[in-house]
Amino acid sequence: MTVRWGIIGPGRIADAVAPDFAHVPGAELVAVASRSEERGRDFARRHGIDRVHTGYRAILDDPGVDVLYVATPHPHHRAIALAAIEAGKALMVEKAFTVSSVATREIAAAARNRGVFVMEAMWTRFFPAVVRLRELVAEGRIGEVRSVQADLGVRNRTDPDDRFFSPELGGGALFDLGVYVVSFAQMMLGSPSTVAASGALMPSGVDSEESILLGWPDGRSAALQVSLRCAMPGSARVVGTEGWIEVPPRFHHPDRIVVHAHGADPEEIVLPATGRGYTHEIEEVTRLVAAGETESPVMPLADTVAVQDVMAAVADRIGMVPEEGSATL
Repeated sequence: MTVRWGIIGPGRIADAVAPDFAHVPGAELVAVASRSEERGRDFARRHGIDRVHTGYRAILDDPGVDVLYVATPHPHHRAIALAAIEAGKALMVEKAFTVSSVATREIAAAARNRGVFVMEAMWTRFFPAVVRLRELVAEGRIGEVRSVQADLGVRNRTDPDDRFFSPELGGGALFDLGVYVVSFAQMMLGSPSTVAASGALMPSGVDSEESILLGWPDGRSAALQVSLRCAMPGSARVVGTEGWIEVPPRFHHPDRIVVHAHGADPEEIVLPATGRGYTHEIEEVTRLVAAGETESPVMPLADTVAVQDVMAAVADRIGMVPEEGSATL
């Protein structure tokens, strides 16, 4: 069957994602919704989309849309997702899923209660190189995984009016960069029992950088760093008792991994992504929605909740108070 997609929020990330629908058999991008008619029409023209809805409610009422990709600023996800679930629309919600554990749990509960498919758009988990990484770990290639290290930083010199600096729009390093390192660690180690963090806030109240240390009862750990002030390699390592696997920069959209098994030469495994890399998460949602499933086994809602809990703890440790959006559209 053809799964018909609509996009809510024709901004920077949606502009990057839209071309990859062409690489997914069975996925058809048919509609876009924007609060600005002009922006919506311009986006539709650039990406060959037939229908433009001004305002978000209209696309929820469109019977020709099966799945919505929510690409608005993070605090706006809550109201849109809850309304979409009520309307029976399947969802792929851009990361960070929300800016609070309360909102994330609210959406997850609504999806489960209504039997509606919802998945966080954590594209990293679906890259062929990361899929192979998980396979190698499951096969015991590096023994028991004991730690994860990851960093992601950019030297942000954008205008002070940019969304990255706005608490109302979910700005800061944690929700745009921290979500990657935390989700990567959670993917490999599960949910931590302790969270420690040190960071700095900008005058607007959002975070500019932080270091995060996650701990598990058996001594496993994750050391993570993110920054909007300093460029960082953007690499990751999964360390086990029999070696380690390196994910070279930028680890959140990799085309290769390097296996360092004890007693063996390093082995580079090259697995390029299709299109811009968003193809693989779109494939996952399209396939599962067509099959009538309600969650992804690769990016289940429980993992999204766990990652959001860690980010909430980090925000608390560094003194940042996220501004979650309304629950009503």
